[in-house]
Amino acid sequence: MRACALLPAVTGNLAKPGAGLLYLNFNLTQRRLDDAYLTAPHLSAGTTSPISQMDLAACLADPTRSQALMCWNINIAASNPQQARLRQALMRKDLFTVVLDLFPTDTTDFADFVLPAASFLEFDDLVAGYFYLTLSAQVKAMEPIGEALPNQEIFRRLARAMGYTEPELSESDAEIIATLLRQSGLGEDFASLAAKGTVPVPPEPVIQFADLVFPTPSGRIEIASARAEADGHPRVPLPLADPRPTGGRLRLLSPASSWRLNDSFANVAKIAARVGPATIALHPADAAERGLAEGDDALVANETGRLSLHVTLSEAIPRGVALSHKGRWPKREAARANVNVLNPGHKTDMGESTCVHGVEVTVMPLTTG
Repeated sequence: MRACALLPAVTGNLAKPGAGLLYLNFNLTQRRLDDAYLTAPHLSAGTTSPISQMDLAACLADPTRSQALMCWNINIAASNPQQARLRQALMRKDLFTVVLDLFPTDTTDFADFVLPAASFLEFDDLVAGYFYLTLSAQVKAMEPIGEALPNQEIFRRLARAMGYTEPELSESDAEIIATLLRQSGLGEDFASLAAKGTVPVPPEPVIQFADLVFPTPSGRIEIASARAEADGHPRVPLPLADPRPTGGRLRLLSPASSWRLNDSFANVAKIAARVGPATIALHPADAAERGLAEGDDALVANETGRLSLHVTLSEAIPRGVALSHKGRWPKREAARANVNVLNPGHKTDMGESTCVHGVEVTVMPLTTG
């Protein structure tokens, strides 16, 4: 990734129209919005220590590190690594767990309290797209059903009930949206933005790094990075790659399914019927070496867990690789587990993100008896 990110620099494709490096444009300042206004860091009573998703199971298993857990917009019992260990941690009697959700997910099954959340169809909002410098109006189509509330209204009511009086914790959605639109400089209110749907912010294309100033210690592009070296990484990018699996193991890939959005929609009966049972796709030669054929049941296992999957064959799968789509809900599976039961939660060398595509497994015929 470091080497790829430097290609625009070494080829002279920076600071001019149509050039640069495309990455996740989640920085709101690029849309003239004040990120600090939304996060209000001045309200924090002290410093916080972020926890990598890869460490969540260990953190929740330790009563000295965690006494309460609050989940919203996430189904950790389905989507996090070390699934078996995480389930055990969520079963702690002394872990106070609150979950906000639209549906009874795997994670709500472990909650002490479930607060019904409204869907995005039931409240107004602004949407800042991931890969485009745009703002869109999310216009509610209906009022929330029953006792459901938008997440932000639930947080407002909790803050009020807990005696917090800071004005940032009581701003209405309409007030927040109006402030953000003023910051954007678009000259739009919510109604006029809704009439247009989506608008670019700013109106003209942005030339990336136009001033040739970069967010590095030197203010320059650091092909050789002292900061990386101080963090224990190579001073310059190196062509590092995981070794090929040995001992008959396969590298397991778990991309998203075209039928689901991560694990959203996995509980829709029509989609479940279309998708069918959980599968593992193998190259025909790899399957033959393991005594497996199309439609067989295979035991997929490693040091972290084991899972029974239906075999499907595809020449599109490279030799030495197996593929099983993510996003299934464990509670809807016979073994009450999905592909994350095989994910050990190993971290990438930079950023403490997941190296999920480095998971290795054995695949063999499933025997009964």
